[in-house]
Amino acid sequence: QKVRIGDRVFVSYTQSTEGEDKYFISDFNRTRPLLTLGLVFLAAVVTVGKIRGLRAFLGLIISLATLLKFIIPQIVSGASPIKTAIMGSVFILTTTLYLAHGINLKTTAAVAGTFISLVITGILTYAFVNFARLSGFGSEEAGFLSLLPGIQINLQGILMAGIIIGALGVLDDITISQSACVFELHEANKNLSWSELYKRGLRIGQDHIASLVNTLVLAYAGASLPLLLLFTLSGGEPVSQLINREMIANEIVRTLVGSLGLVAAVPITTMLAAILSKTNNHKFKNSHNSFTIS
Repeated sequence: QKVRIGDRVFVSYTQSTEGEDKYFISDFNRTRPLLTLGLVFLAAVVTVGKIRGLRAFLGLIISLATLLKFIIPQIVSGASPIKTAIMGSVFILTTTLYLAHGINLKTTAAVAGTFISLVITGILTYAFVNFARLSGFGSEEAGFLSLLPGIQINLQGILMAGIIIGALGVLDDITISQSACVFELHEANKNLSWSELYKRGLRIGQDHIASLVNTLVLAYAGASLPLLLLFTLSGGEPVSQLINREMIANEIVRTLVGSLGLVAAVPITTMLAAILSKTNNHKFKNSHNSFTIS
């Protein structure tokens, strides 16, 4: 560790076999910079997003709490990782979307579209993780988990759960965007039929797919950059053999399954939003006519 005078550090203590006390610096104390960054993030979100930004930040806290207090403890206790991930994800998407965007038909369309797409992602995850014979031991962290005494964890299930939770983070973004686009189109021209709304919304969704799929690939590639550099610099291994290594295959399956979930989310959410927007308009007309007659 390269330390300077004034640095805040953690110090560990041990005792040698001869009884000599030994102290060494184990790591830096990063509480202050992490807290500062969190406060800057909160200030930026509230400044730009106002009350909706604050509600979104509260949704983030709920998501982290669900992950730390429900999903992880359930998996550690021996529950099915993939079932636990889906249950936790459904709670997260329902709570956070309604909290951030309000209880209305627009949000309901996004919630329903996210749920259906999440189920599709779960099915694809289960199918291709087994088809590719991925064991879940493709990372250093998985190796450490397997060595913990007295704890039996399904590492293949952990891999599947991670793919599902990772996909959820992007799914709710694209579904609420698609739903909002369709409802705005409906507000701009209430004479459009649901099929016309669907077609126009789908054209907007095609741009979302093009950008978000690339975003997802780059996000996973960035997280795996040290791993990719390690294999590239290890020398001379052909690409056909490189991509068959489990560590690399994990990221390929994770990226492509998540991207398939995104692709499915666009037409599903767009159709639900188009139908619900016209349903809402029909109810408004009926109530207006009843009021006029009375």
